[in-house]
Amino acid sequence: MEPVYIKTYKSGELQKKIARFKQILSNCTLCPRNCRVRRTENKSGVCKTGRLAQVASFDLHFGEESPLVGHGGSGTIFFAHCNLGCVFCQNYSISQTDTRFQEVYPNQLAFIMLELQKKGAENINFVTPSHVAAQIVEALPEAIEQGLDLPLVYNTSSYDALNTLKLLDGVIDIYLADTKFISPGHSQKYAHATDYPEVAMQAIQEMYAQVGGIVLDEQGRVRKGLMIRHLLMPEDIAGTEEWLDFLHQQGMHDVYLNIMDQYHPAGQADEFPELMNRISYTQWERVVNMARKMGFKYIDEGSSRIFKQSLRHFAAKLF
Repeated sequence: MEPVYIKTYKSGELQKKIARFKQILSNCTLCPRNCRVRRTENKSGVCKTGRLAQVASFDLHFGEESPLVGHGGSGTIFFAHCNLGCVFCQNYSISQTDTRFQEVYPNQLAFIMLELQKKGAENINFVTPSHVAAQIVEALPEAIEQGLDLPLVYNTSSYDALNTLKLLDGVIDIYLADTKFISPGHSQKYAHATDYPEVAMQAIQEMYAQVGGIVLDEQGRVRKGLMIRHLLMPEDIAGTEEWLDFLHQQGMHDVYLNIMDQYHPAGQADEFPELMNRISYTQWERVVNMARKMGFKYIDEGSSRIFKQSLRHFAAKLF
């Protein structure tokens, strides 16, 4: 399956999208923060990112969902800073710091993509891309001309502007979207974004309209589609059942659903007593069973697999 961005490049539409993105950066409304700063003049707003994207790291990553990892690993590019800023972020030292990371020009970002492809990556996975979507698209022509042909993954908090997502139609093959908070009160308290639930719901609907449910090849690798991540939170701060019901009501039963139980206090979580607890396997299992009953077809088995492996390891020690 040929990645969608190659067709968009061949038709000339990619260059039109780049021109539109540059206009947006001149009075930045790239994300829902609507800072309206002149990023084309290297000014920065909430995301602390000016004209050029900043890359914190890049490498093959084997800790993602198995359809993304495949045999070669997911070619992850971690962008510095973030437009959302959850207080419990596990990448706090990258996402919420005043440190300036390596700025990359479009040809350098293209080089990074190509290097990951040469190393055997199954896809190019843009981590925290919402504030640098323009820079990503700008780097694609050179990457394509030099042979990039891997699926592109937009690994996002879902705090994405609708107009930005519409411009990414025909560019992104796989959306990997978080569903973080269902309550405006919680999203304000923990991310200073009262509008997160509304924005994320609209964003996920747009992503699904573009790429649909998950499409796997004969080797079980994802080539196209929407993947949803939901991190279980202490005291149900994320609103798990409400998010599942939203996806269910939208008929998104063919998305890849990863219900994650690996929450641990990080970042500034110690300033919020309710964020200091963890999630049990029993809590995870209950939610996964609920999702199965709702009809979701592709549910990540990560926690179940780890739990079973632990039991086998424990049994081996006993006997």
